[in-house]
Amino acid sequence: MTIRLSNTAARRIFLARQGLSTPPSRALSKTDLLRLIHDIGFVQVDSISTVERAHNQILFSRNQTFRKEHLRQLLEEDRALFEHWTHDASIIPAEFYPYWKHRFRRGEEPMRARWTRWQGADFDKAFGETYDHIVEHGAVLARDIKQADHKSGGWWQWHPSKKALEFFWHTGELAISGRRNFQKIYDLSERVIPDEHRLAEVSEAGFIDWACRSALERLGFATYGEIAAFWDLISPDEAKAWVAANRDLLDEVEIECVGDARSRSGFALKGLSPEPGDWPDPPGRIRVLSPFDPVLRDRNRAERLFGFRYRIEVFVPEERREYGYYVFPLLEGDRLIGRIDMKADRKASTLNVARLWFEPKVRASSGRMARLDAELSRVARFAGVADVAYADGWMAAPRSGT
Repeated sequence: MTIRLSNTAARRIFLARQGLSTPPSRALSKTDLLRLIHDIGFVQVDSISTVERAHNQILFSRNQTFRKEHLRQLLEEDRALFEHWTHDASIIPAEFYPYWKHRFRRGEEPMRARWTRWQGADFDKAFGETYDHIVEHGAVLARDIKQADHKSGGWWQWHPSKKALEFFWHTGELAISGRRNFQKIYDLSERVIPDEHRLAEVSEAGFIDWACRSALERLGFATYGEIAAFWDLISPDEAKAWVAANRDLLDEVEIECVGDARSRSGFALKGLSPEPGDWPDPPGRIRVLSPFDPVLRDRNRAERLFGFRYRIEVFVPEERREYGYYVFPLLEGDRLIGRIDMKADRKASTLNVARLWFEPKVRASSGRMARLDAELSRVARFAGVADVAYADGWMAAPRSGT
């Protein structure tokens, strides 16, 4: 039997599974924060901070009582979270660490081959010395063991010890103990990851089953490719084989996409209700999302479900940008209604709003603008600035809408 999901139901399911359907002002304890990260799966980390770091913004958009200190404690003191890669650097529940051990094993030889092509056959010349230094002296930042004659540069100019630190981190010998001014602090995994997680072993079959099942739980419904891409731990072929072997646990679904786009086939765990009324109607207030929000990570999925085409233009030359360097999507209820270009100026204590673009058929009504102003005031307080300042001409030319 094929279950048909209306576009409304599909959006509500996805937003609920990704933590965007609960009241954003409900008090969030440290325990609640850990549960939230567990339920959405991971929180991406990024170095850009035009308003706030991506991981903080992602959590704040879900609950505006979120405290950054709680996240630091969970990472650096309680060791209930760890930092590693999904599709990119992310904060992940420590109880998932046994599954990442499969990533370490699978990735070491391909990574060594890639790095040999990238950096040359002697890229690992400082590996032993760097590892021994950490064993003897403890946690380090890359700058602590940088060669005196090395010139700083981007990732393509890492000094030999930095290469060692990153390789050992990616392959599980080292872990991130914390961050200082956003720079990673590396230490032996045995000093960072609790033994109950670090020493636990999961079979290959158990690993693949978890990767597929847990991805579907957090996506609600998905194709083979979406299942594999969620954690970026397994291949689409492995996801396809898992689906074939577990059809008794799954329903086939047909997902209605926005507009004239063709419906999309996928799978869901049995018991997923197709009735929109069985899923919470997301809060009607406007919320600013991070460009790295999990809801937008799969750009094609977001476009099919919400009719919202979004690309990060950080690496696009300024003259070719459609919107701006780092533009934030706006969520209202279950709709992505526009995007906003803004930056926190902490010296002036202002959130400077440069430009706002609403999507077609979204009208700048007085009620909507009041909701936007209220959200920007909340974001400003979270970013540690006092006021919101709107640039001249900050409203893009209105489009036809209702």
